Amino acid sequence: MTFLQFIFYLFAAILIVSSLLVVTVRNPVRSALFLVLAFFSAACLWLTLEAEFLAIALVLVYVGAVMVLFLFVIMMLDIDIAKMRAGFTNYLPLGLIVAVLMAGELGLVMFSKEFSAESLPRPAGQIAEYSNTKALGSLVYTDYVFAFELAAVILLVAIVAAIALTLRRRPVTRYQAPEQQVKVRKEDRVRLVTLPTRPEEDA
Repeated sequence: MTFLQFIFYLFAAILIVSSLLVVTVRNPVRSALFLVLAFFSAACLWLTLEAEFLAIALVLVYVGAVMVLFLFVIMMLDIDIAKMRAGFTNYLPLGLIVAVLMAGELGLVMFSKEFSAESLPRPAGQIAEYSNTKALGSLVYTDYVFAFELAAVILLVAIVAAIALTLRRRPVTRYQAPEQQVKVRKEDRVRLVTLPTRPEEDA
């Protein structure tokens, strides 16, 4: 086993374990942190395949932006863990069926000859002047520009939905009214009081 294969199996194992922990831990914040670990492991796997731009984009976009948004939404929402667990047994049979089907599909893909090392060998190394970012950019903005713009619209909808979920009106919270602040006069805020002076006592 070469060093590259060892690194691949190491990060693949970390990715599988962290993915399982995402759906098994009870704390939603810890689940999101394990998802960050899964993203980092996937980025390391892409580095071994010489996809440097995809690895950096995964860390910057998903870990640096999307996961921060996830944590913000999780911490802002009032999640009742006890209420969520109450209906767990009702959906357990359907969840097990879906999990078995997904595991079967993954097994068919993994053990298929179409995805073997002989059919899909590791990409050959590129020269030092080769730009992974330039090659990917020229492909995305020409052949896949419609899919790229569609993904941007979906992300925009997700951002608006996250803001709508966290936006709530609380009666005890005080809000500023700029339209009333600009109309205020000094007579409404300042009251001049004239105090009577005490006559000086004769010496």
